Amino acid sequence: MPTSPADPKKNGMKPADAEPFRVVLQTLRARLRGDVSQLTESALRKTRSEASGDLSSMPIHMADIGSDNYEQEFTLNMLAAEEGTLHLIQDALARIESGVYGACVECGGRIKKPRLHAIPYTPLCIDCANQRERV
Repeated sequence: MPTSPADPKKNGMKPADAEPFRVVLQTLRARLRGDVSQLTESALRKTRSEASGDLSSMPIHMADIGSDNYEQEFTLNMLAAEEGTLHLIQDALARIESGVYGACVECGGRIKKPRLHAIPYTPLCIDCANQRERV
């Protein structure tokens, strides 16, 4: 007989217990927003040849094309990763507001505090996270 998932409200943290995590999450969010702004500026920054005033479409050296493309792609990948983390942080703050922070969104069980201290925006307990990685 399958077991039903635990009630997330029951396993969520009390508001007083969740408050330190709210502060950490808000600090992380502020820092990442600054990082995202800088990465966006970097991704949109002019190439070396444009910055030097050379408006022709050919760079000074062919290797510059590869370097410029690599830097832009690297920056865009970092930007995507940080935006994903920002989304997870927003979701965690919403879970604090709704009183279910600390409960796994998959099984409803309690997420252990050491895991929340390491990854305060995690929506999953360690067992569910391991299960997802195996799939």
